[in-house]
Amino acid sequence: MFEGVLPAIITPFSRNSSQSLDTRGLVENLEYLISEGIDGVVPCGSTGESATLSFEEHEKVIELTVDTVNGRIPVVAGTGSNNTAEAVRLTKAAKDLGADGVLVISPYYNKPNKAGLIKHYTKLAEIGIPVIMYNVPGRTGQNLEPDLVAELAKHPGIVGIKEASGNISQISRIIEDTQDEDFVVISGDDNMTLPIMALGGAGVISVAANIVPKRMVAMSDALRRGDLKKALEIHYELSPLFRAMFIDTNPIPVKKAVELCGMAAGPVRLPLDELDAKKTEQLAAMLVSAGLKKAGRGKTEPVRKKGMVKSASKKRRR
Repeated sequence: MFEGVLPAIITPFSRNSSQSLDTRGLVENLEYLISEGIDGVVPCGSTGESATLSFEEHEKVIELTVDTVNGRIPVVAGTGSNNTAEAVRLTKAAKDLGADGVLVISPYYNKPNKAGLIKHYTKLAEIGIPVIMYNVPGRTGQNLEPDLVAELAKHPGIVGIKEASGNISQISRIIEDTQDEDFVVISGDDNMTLPIMALGGAGVISVAANIVPKRMVAMSDALRRGDLKKALEIHYELSPLFRAMFIDTNPIPVKKAVELCGMAAGPVRLPLDELDAKKTEQLAAMLVSAGLKKAGRGKTEPVRKKGMVKSASKKRRR
């Protein structure tokens, strides 16, 4: 179920003093991504600024995503926290709202010991919704070691890991050690998608797919059918974009890129701040060279037609 390209979607906010959720913009963005052939979607991850969403906003984004998707693709909701009780609350809410799975970041700042990590993930896995672990040492300050991942992979409720350690040897070991389990390894870095999938990974939870979903899907599909030549061609075509998405802290660049491409984005919330003028110019130039934005000071080139948004379904899946 959880394979291919799953964009870690941004959360659009209004550009007013309250920076409220732009619910219409979220629906429009989702419809665009689905029309481009994505394999799933991940709301309320770090790219979706989950750390600055209230519980009510977090649940609203999940609800609206589930209702808009309406069963067309899997929804994997971010529900992680460094407080197990909070993660339980969010995970239960995601299950009740009809999400197909949850993405749970390793607890940050606390730096729990191995026993604590096992209890944390096991408690969430027992809620009854598939759990994908998320290993991103650069944000959490702690690495999920292969032996720990292999142990947790034996739990039937823990179905995968999003790997963003950047350590290809570690990722290879995790894939090797979990081959006998019903468990997937998903890239957490766009630029690592090709090597991870070549090793047997299932796909990518992608930042870049917010703006180039069709190209990311084409690369993933090429890898899945064994066409390495085509996958390499797309990988190197998109590599400048992958780098541009991290000229500042994620999701600052991707949110600006989404806006420059004519989609709903709005500001980032503090403590993140807007992309500065120099980096915005650099990003805009890259988007022009990639054919995603018109040159000059005029309007950006929209990546999808306005007025083609379908109404969100009012029926929740249970």
